Amino acid sequence: MSLPKPHALVAGGLGVIGRNVVSHLADELGWQVTAISRRSPDFETAARYLSVDLLDEAATQASLAEVGPFSHVFYAAYQELEDPAEQVSANLAMLRNCVTGAEAASPELRRVVLYEGAKYYGAHLGAFPTPAHEDDPRVMPPMFYYDQEDWLTERARSAGWDSVVLRPDVVCGFAIGNPMNLAMVIAVYAAICKELGLPLRFPGSATCYGKLAQVTDAAQLARGSAWAGTEAEGGTAYNLTNGDIFRWSHLWKRIAAHLDMDPAEPMQISLSEMMADKGPLWEKIKERHGLVDVPFEKVAAWGFGDFIFSCDWDVISSTTRIRQAGFAPVVDSEEMFLRLIDEFRERKVIP
Repeated sequence: MSLPKPHALVAGGLGVIGRNVVSHLADELGWQVTAISRRSPDFETAARYLSVDLLDEAATQASLAEVGPFSHVFYAAYQELEDPAEQVSANLAMLRNCVTGAEAASPELRRVVLYEGAKYYGAHLGAFPTPAHEDDPRVMPPMFYYDQEDWLTERARSAGWDSVVLRPDVVCGFAIGNPMNLAMVIAVYAAICKELGLPLRFPGSATCYGKLAQVTDAAQLARGSAWAGTEAEGGTAYNLTNGDIFRWSHLWKRIAAHLDMDPAEPMQISLSEMMADKGPLWEKIKERHGLVDVPFEKVAAWGFGDFIFSCDWDVISSTTRIRQAGFAPVVDSEEMFLRLIDEFRERKVIP
């Protein structure tokens, strides 16, 4: 059966990546979109949302058979587990079940787009060669990105579809109840500092404060995802960041000024420890300002912030390949943070 227009299956449809991909494809480009998520959408969209446990192979296949066929799969689902081996096993199984289910329901499946990140290059382990290039050697596993990419590459060899891998880094955007979002970590931290009458001190190391960093605007990634699904060369990986780099020492002062706060001098703290008792304070802030009722434990990933703000090494991915291939937009990262903070305020997520 020939599909009248693209029908995308988006796994992880309410995460900071998936939510923006869904909105861009369905509401801006007019694609038919089916999104997989454990929760219902909290926003108006033309996309259809489906609750599926991707670890359940039979249930996944049955559910996708009912709503397919699909022309594209955009895979942004992720399960965090403490044990590295279990994390590899679970995330590989989820990808496998999703893709094989979509494949069985879709004789005309064209492409699968998989999202990875700078951990591919060892950014989570310490200093690594920068700028990182897509063909750089892998680091010591376990690393579920490798298992997922290898399985997808092998599967595509015998299938009628191909795959593209996108490697963003530190994706920032709007998503309710998805705490793995650095912009939200900063915004909530700033709100708590202001409530306590404190300056907005950079909470990371003095070394990190002066290093080069990068991020990926979720809207930039959504646009790049549409390009990856339709124009990119199959069987290829592409770094996709904002295309610029920044130093926290400059950006932090801009954020503080934007919030009418004193940046003071950096002071390294453990956000995980210092924010552990701030739930009651956040409830008072929410009530007084009429904020969206997101539980404190779901509003920001403090451990993620601790990691990012203690990176005592440059984190830079080369975007030469993707620009030469035809996706050339660049986002000003400093302006992005200020824009997102304003958006969080407008949507009543922060005061």
